[in-house]
Amino acid sequence: MAPMGIRLSPLGMAVFCLLGLGVLYHLYSGFLAGRFAFFMLSEPAAGGPETPHGSAPAGAVDLRELLAVSVLAAVRGGEEVKRVREGNVLNAKAKGKTREGAEEQLTSGDLLSNRRMFYLLKGAFPAVQINSEERVDTADQETVSWDRSIPEDIKQKIQPKEVPAESVTVWIDPLDATQEYTENLRQYVTTMVCVAVNGKPVIGVIHKPFSAYTAWAMVDGGSNVKARSSYNEKNPRIIVSRSHAGKVEQVAKQTFGNKTVIIPAGGAGYKVLSLLDVAEKNQEEADVYIHVTYIKKWDICAGNAVLRALGGHMTTLTGEEISYTGSDGNEGGLIASINMNHKALIEKLPDLEKTSHK
Repeated sequence: MAPMGIRLSPLGMAVFCLLGLGVLYHLYSGFLAGRFAFFMLSEPAAGGPETPHGSAPAGAVDLRELLAVSVLAAVRGGEEVKRVREGNVLNAKAKGKTREGAEEQLTSGDLLSNRRMFYLLKGAFPAVQINSEERVDTADQETVSWDRSIPEDIKQKIQPKEVPAESVTVWIDPLDATQEYTENLRQYVTTMVCVAVNGKPVIGVIHKPFSAYTAWAMVDGGSNVKARSSYNEKNPRIIVSRSHAGKVEQVAKQTFGNKTVIIPAGGAGYKVLSLLDVAEKNQEEADVYIHVTYIKKWDICAGNAVLRALGGHMTTLTGEEISYTGSDGNEGGLIASINMNHKALIEKLPDLEKTSHK
C-alpha cells in the first residue's frame, strides 16, 4: 500500500502563503515603524533648519542679534540714567580716585543702568563674557528679557554672522561721564556697549540718554552713522578731557600752530561722536580725539568699534592697536581720527606718549 500524503491544490498553496506573510507582517511591522520614526526624528528635513528659527547653534553667537540686543541694552540703561538725573536722586558718593588723583563718583544712575544692561545682555547670551565698569551684585539680580526681535534698520543693513561664543567679550559702560552727570552737564553723558571678537572691537553702540540719539556700527557690516565730509588736518580741532586740556594744548600748538583749537569735553563716547556727522545741537565737532593718560577699556571700546566700521582709527599714542582682552585698562593713551592720515598725526605728536604712563 502506498504511504498516505497530503496534496494541496494550487488554491490551498496560495492561501497557505498568504497566511505566512500575514504572520511575518504582524511580527515585524511594529519594529519597522519604530525604526522609521526614530530615523525621521533624528534627521532634519532636507533643507530645513537644524536650530530654532533666528538662533545660532549651541556654542555660537549671531553678531546681528548681539548688535540688536546691545542697542536695546544701551537704550534701557539710558532710561535709568535719565530717570535718576531728572528725579534728582543721584545719591552720589566717591568710589575711589584716578591715577591723577581725581575723585571718581558713583551714582544711582550708574548702578541701575548697569543692572539693567548687564542682565539684559546676560539673559540673551548667557555664554558670553561681559565686562562692566560697575560691579554686578548677584543678590540684586534682575530678570530682563529680550523678545529676539531685530529693528528694521539693522535687518536692512546687517547680515547674520555667527562666531564662537568663547571668542566674544562684551564691554559695558553704563554711564560714561559720571562727573559731568553729577554737574548736570547732560550733553556729555552716554551709555555704551561694545562687542569684541578675539580682542578686536567689531560692534559699537553709543547712546545719548537725554536726547535719545543712538549711534551704532558693525565692522564689515553697516552703521546708522557716517563720517563728516571734511576734516582739517593742517589746523585740527582737537578734543580732549576736561581734566587735562592744558597739557595737550601746549604740545598741540607747538606742533600745529597757534590756530589749533582745543575742545575740553567730558565722556569718551561724546568725544568719538564729535568726529562724526551727528545731527545734535549740543554735539561739538572735532577733527582729532587725544587722551594722554590711562583709560579703561569700557570707556573706549564702543567708540573704537564705530570708528573701525567707518574706516577710522583709534590707537595708542605710539600707533599700536588696542586689544580688548586681558586687563581692563589701556596704558598707552589714545589718538583717534577718521579720513585723515593717522600715521602722520602720530608722528607729529611723539611727546604725548611720555605722559600716558604717569
